[in-house]
Amino acid sequence: MRITQVSRRLSSGRAGAGAILAACLLGALGWPAGAGAPIGWEALSRLDQLPAYKSSIKVGAVSSYDRTGGNDDGFSGKYSFIRKEAGGLVLADLKGPGVITRLWTPTPTDDPIEFLLDGEAEPRVSVGFRDLFLGKDPAFPRPLVGFGAGGYYSYVPVPFAKSCVVRIRGPKVQFYQINYALYGPETTVASFTRELSPADQRHREQAIELFRSPGADGSQWAAPPGARIELSTAEGLVAPGSTWTVFRAGTGGRIVGLRFTPAEAMAGKARDLLLRIAFDGEAPAVVCPLGDFFGYAWGQPAMRSVVAGTVGGTNYCYLPMPFDRSAVVEVASEAPGPVVLRAEVLHAAVPRRAEEGKLYAVWRRENPTRLGEPYTFLDAVGRGHLVGVILQAQGFESGKTLFFEGDDQTTIDGELAIHGTGSEDFFNGGWYDVPDRWEKRISFPLSGCLGYAKHLGRTGAYRWFLGDAYAYRQSLRQTIEHAGEKNSIPTDYCSVTYLYSERPPVADPGVPPGVERAVQDLAEVVFPVWWQMPIHAWSFENATLARRKEKIGNEEIRFLSLTTQGSDWFGPHFLSLTCDVPVAGSYRILIEALKGPAQGRVQLFRDENPVGDAVDLYAVAREASGRVLLGRLDLAEGANNLMIKLVGKHKQASGLGLDLISVVCSREP
Repeated sequence: MRITQVSRRLSSGRAGAGAILAACLLGALGWPAGAGAPIGWEALSRLDQLPAYKSSIKVGAVSSYDRTGGNDDGFSGKYSFIRKEAGGLVLADLKGPGVITRLWTPTPTDDPIEFLLDGEAEPRVSVGFRDLFLGKDPAFPRPLVGFGAGGYYSYVPVPFAKSCVVRIRGPKVQFYQINYALYGPETTVASFTRELSPADQRHREQAIELFRSPGADGSQWAAPPGARIELSTAEGLVAPGSTWTVFRAGTGGRIVGLRFTPAEAMAGKARDLLLRIAFDGEAPAVVCPLGDFFGYAWGQPAMRSVVAGTVGGTNYCYLPMPFDRSAVVEVASEAPGPVVLRAEVLHAAVPRRAEEGKLYAVWRRENPTRLGEPYTFLDAVGRGHLVGVILQAQGFESGKTLFFEGDDQTTIDGELAIHGTGSEDFFNGGWYDVPDRWEKRISFPLSGCLGYAKHLGRTGAYRWFLGDAYAYRQSLRQTIEHAGEKNSIPTDYCSVTYLYSERPPVADPGVPPGVERAVQDLAEVVFPVWWQMPIHAWSFENATLARRKEKIGNEEIRFLSLTTQGSDWFGPHFLSLTCDVPVAGSYRILIEALKGPAQGRVQLFRDENPVGDAVDLYAVAREASGRVLLGRLDLAEGANNLMIKLVGKHKQASGLGLDLISVVCSREP
C-alpha cells in the first residue's frame, strides 16, 4: 500500500490568502470572529459555512397535509390553504424577520402566486405559479428553480423583515410545501427585492454556478475562502478483514473533500466495505457502508448532486468536516477477496470554530419497519442541523410500492415543525409510478430519485439541505411513514442521514453485521403487463395490441390484449416482453391470463426453440387462468427479453389471441 501527499493552492479566485493555522486569522478568510451561519442568498453559495450553527429561532413549513391523519394531502384541496380571501387562497402567513427557503409543488397552475411583504397592500412579487419554477421570471433563475421527477421546486430565498403572506390568485391549489426560517427581533433581515445589493448579486451568481456543477470539484466551495487546500492520496490493495487508514491528521483542520475510485470496486449488494471517520479521538462520527455514503442504491452508484455522489467512476463528497485536534479516515473490509482502491482527501489547516458542529453520518435500517410506527431517520439532542437524507426503500411484495404514500415528519425542540405530503414529495418529486414523473433514476443539484422499479417493490431518493437546513437547539427527530395511513405496510427501509451537531445522535445503534446489511432481493418478481412493463417486440403484421379491462365475476381485471389474424412474416404471432430480475439464476416463468373462446395456445421460446409445453388458453366462457407454468429459463441479472408465441389454437376457438395479465419470474433455490 502506498500513501503520498501533495499540496496545491486553491485556484478558484475566491478572496483570501495563504494557509491558515490559527483561529485568529479567520478574518482573513472572510470569517469574522463569532460569525454565525449566513442566511438568504449567501446560505446557498457558502458550503464552507454549512457546519456553522444556525441563528434562526424556528424552522418550519406550511403544507397541504391531511390534518385528520388520512391521505388527502392535496388531492381535494381541502387542506391546501390556511384561509380564503377575495380572489385567492392564502398558503402561508409568516411573522418575521425570516426567510422562505424552499417552495415545492407537483401541481402548479397558471394562476399568479403573490408574495406580500411587511404588511404591504400590494404584492412585492407576482408571477405565474408554474412560471416561477420554469425560470421565466428573472428573480427566480434556473437552476435554483427547477422541475423533474414529478415535482417543481424553488430554492430562491424570499427574505422578509416583518411578515410574508403567500397567496394564489386562483380557485384551487392542491399539493404544496413552503419551508421557512424565523429569526429573533435582534436579527436584521432585508426584505426581498428584485434589485439585489452587490453582495447578494455576487452570492446569487455563486449559487447558480454551484448548482450548475454537480460532480465538479467542490472543494473550492467547501473550503474557507483563501485557505490552501492540501491533497493527500492513498492507494493500495485492501485485504479481507483488514482496515485501511486513508488519512490521518494530528492537528486541527477540516476535510473539504473525499474522492474514492474506482466506483465499481465499491459496488455490490453485500455492503461489505465500511467507511469510518473519527474526529478528536472520539468514537467514529461516520460508520457507513462505503457505497451508501456516496448515494449508492441497492449496491450500484445512483446519485450525482452538488454535495456528494458518483461521476465518471469517482465517488465524491464535499461536505466540510471540521475538527479540533485530529482526524482519521479508514476503510474496513469484510469483502471475501482483496479490493484495490484509491482515495483522495482534500483538507485545509483551518480548525473547527466554536460556532461549528462536527459532521455525523448515521446509517440505519429497519427490516422490516414497525407496524404502527414511522421509520426513524434520526434522533438527535443538543444543538445542530440536519443537512442530508438518503433513503432506499424495498417492499416485500412485487408490483407494490404503496408504502411510499407515507409523509415525512420533523419534530424540532419537542414541536412538530414540518409535516410533509408524501414520501417522494419530501425529495422534491411527485406522482411516483406515473410515466414521465417519478419513474426512473434522475439527479438534480440537491435532490433526486435513486430509482423506481415497481416490479421489484423498490424506490429511493436523496435530498440535501443548504439554505433550508433543519436547525434545532435542543432536539430533532426526523421520521417518515410507510403507508398512506397508520404505517401499515411493513417495508425494508435503509437510510443515511447527515447532520452537524455538538454531540453524537442518541438513536445510533451502529452498523449491524454484514448479513444484516446486505441488500435483500425478492425471490419472485411479478410484472403487471397492463401497466408499464416494457415491450421488446411483437408481431410485425396482422396483429393489434391494446390495453383493456374486463369484469370477470366480481373482479375488474386489466390486461394487455394481443389480437391476431392470419400469420406473421416470420412464422407464429408473438409477444416479447422485457423482464428485469434482481439476481441471476434459474427461474420458473409463469403467466396469468384470461381464458376464452378466442384465445390461442401459447408457448415460451428461446433462440427460436420451445421451452416447455404449449398452454391452451381456450375456454367456452371468459375466466382467469390463474398462474400457468410456461417453462424454466436461466436469466441474467437485469433485463431479459422473454419470447411468447401463439403456436396454434383449439379446434373450437374462434380466434388466435392472448389476453395477458402478468408475467411471473420465480427464482428457484
